Amino acid sequence: MIALLHGILVEATPSQAVVDAGGVGFELGISGTTAAALPAVGEEVQLFTRFRLANDVMSLYGFATSEERAMFDRLIAVSSVGPRMALSVLSKFSVSQLYTVVMAEDAKSMATVPGVGKKTAQRLILELKGTLAKDRSLAGATVPLPGQLPLAPASASAVEDARAALLSMGFTPQEAELALDGYDDKDMRVEELLGAALKRLGMEA
Repeated sequence: MIALLHGILVEATPSQAVVDAGGVGFELGISGTTAAALPAVGEEVQLFTRFRLANDVMSLYGFATSEERAMFDRLIAVSSVGPRMALSVLSKFSVSQLYTVVMAEDAKSMATVPGVGKKTAQRLILELKGTLAKDRSLAGATVPLPGQLPLAPASASAVEDARAALLSMGFTPQEAELALDGYDDKDMRVEELLGAALKRLGMEA
């Protein structure tokens, strides 16, 4: 599982980015929001990522922030919503804007996303509202400035990797947060964080 990619930006379009990490070029699908935050081609970049395997096709998606990746995960969990539509939604709204649209049940605004009709907009709001109500941290998600994609500190990336690993094991976002609470400022490897988190959850590392 690839949770974070750090390298040199080789190519960039409004919907795709190619990052050279250790001599390997990774092609990532991105939202318009992330595209706007990318640095100039040839500069260093770091993206939170999500790997997807569907119909024997492997795809990698990149996000400027962990909050955008979290919202992407929630969008593709909605029935009949795939990665392309999720990125289209995230290109239209920032994470905090989307949170507001969903909680306000603003189907009219949701339907302005290209490819999202009235019925899909209503279904998105219906299925997302319960999930987002439990994760208010997304309401205050920041939007990176154009061309100034931030580089996360090593400790933060390790925590993100550990959180993603816990979620892939079937733990809920709330369980993952509790298990990793207090480790953000610790200089620990992903393996060490996972071991400590699993012990907190009553499992052997």
